[in-house]
Amino acid sequence: MYYQDFYQSPLGEIRLLTDENGLCGLYFVGQKYDLRGFEKEEIFLQETASIVAAKVWLQAYFAGQDLPEVTLSIHGTDFQKKVWACLRRIPAGRTLTYGQLAEELSCKSAQAIGGAVGKNPLSLIIPCHRVLGADGALTGYAGGVERKAWLLEHEKRS
Repeated sequence: MYYQDFYQSPLGEIRLLTDENGLCGLYFVGQKYDLRGFEKEEIFLQETASIVAAKVWLQAYFAGQDLPEVTLSIHGTDFQKKVWACLRRIPAGRTLTYGQLAEELSCKSAQAIGGAVGKNPLSLIIPCHRVLGADGALTGYAGGVERKAWLLEHEKRS
C-alpha cells in the first residue's frame, strides 16, 4: 500500500509518497517523472509517520537547520541506487558534474549517469540538484532549472 500527502514549500507544492517501509517519493507536483513507477498503484491520501518525518525534514531544510534522519524506501534499479547513493555523499553547497559522477562510479557514460540522476524519486533528500553539466551549467533537473538554481543558492546561504 502507498500513502501520500503534500507539503507547501517556498518552491511550490511537494508530494510525499510512502510505503510500509518508509519514504519512497518526494516530488514537486507536476515535475517530470512525478510518481514514475507508481502510476498503477493504489495511493491513499493519508499522513503516515514517514510523511510526518519527511515534513519535519523539509521544514529543517528550508529553514537552513540540521537535517533529521528520514527512513527511506528506495525503488529503482541497482544502477540507479548506486548513482543515488553517490548523490547522497555530495555535501550541501557543493556540486559535481555528470562526468565527475561517471568517473567516480567507473561508468563510461555520463548520459547513463544523467538518466539515473533524472529519475531520482527522492528529490532534495537525494540531492540531484547538486549535479551540473560539464561546463557548470544548470541542466537536467526534473523539478525545473529555476528550482535547481534556487536550491543551490539556498544551500550556499545556509
